[in-house]
Amino acid sequence: MPKSARAQARYLRRNERRKTKGGREQFSEQAHQEDFVCPSQTRMVFEPVRAISEGQKALDAAIRSNRLIFAIGPAGTGKTYFSAMRAAEALEARRIRKIYITRPAVEAGESLGFLPGEMIEKYEPYIRPLRDAFEEKFGKSHFELLLKRGTIEARPISYLRGATLKDCVVLLDEAQNLTPTQMKMFLTRIGSDATFIVNGDIKQKDIPGKSGLEDAVERLEHKPGVGVVRFSKKDIVRDDMCQIVVEAYEEP
Repeated sequence: MPKSARAQARYLRRNERRKTKGGREQFSEQAHQEDFVCPSQTRMVFEPVRAISEGQKALDAAIRSNRLIFAIGPAGTGKTYFSAMRAAEALEARRIRKIYITRPAVEAGESLGFLPGEMIEKYEPYIRPLRDAFEEKFGKSHFELLLKRGTIEARPISYLRGATLKDCVVLLDEAQNLTPTQMKMFLTRIGSDATFIVNGDIKQKDIPGKSGLEDAVERLEHKPGVGVVRFSKKDIVRDDMCQIVVEAYEEP
């Protein structure tokens, strides 16, 4: 090969190596930057949720002015969703450090039997409605990050015994399925700067005997710092068909 041809070949090889090296450096730098993206830049952002029924307006007012709130009423009224949104907004505004979500591990008239996996995986089916609400607010990836960091923690009722929950919002769903003894244990976990929001429908109780939710409301309704909000079928926002079903089951 003539000298000029060999020189040209070396030049082309060196030029190709520079391009490849430069591409690797650029890719490496881009990957490094992506590893350290702030979570707030990747999550979904929404406007604050607005109350769209009289029941939700009453719940909103109760959350703002009380530390213990009972939201009682039929399915489809948005008790769980609205409570979760207000808790998420408090976390975003750094008015609290943590959100706890819990509910009794009671199936609605059926048994799922043994569920495989770790404790949180076994508990997953029970907290799905709250998880769905938070994923809508934060986005799935950011919600998973908050779970991993412990900023949002799902904890079964039985695992709350002995705990003091403070500087947080605690969301208890399906509270009609707690016994009075369990409800007393749960409510006495409240610590400084904590807000407890207790949701349930006494008419959909799946346990024998008196509901702990009903018992707690009777004992605490007129105590200072306690708000009780009763939703009716007029507050159903899920779907018109849901309201028809609720009305049909309330008929004698």
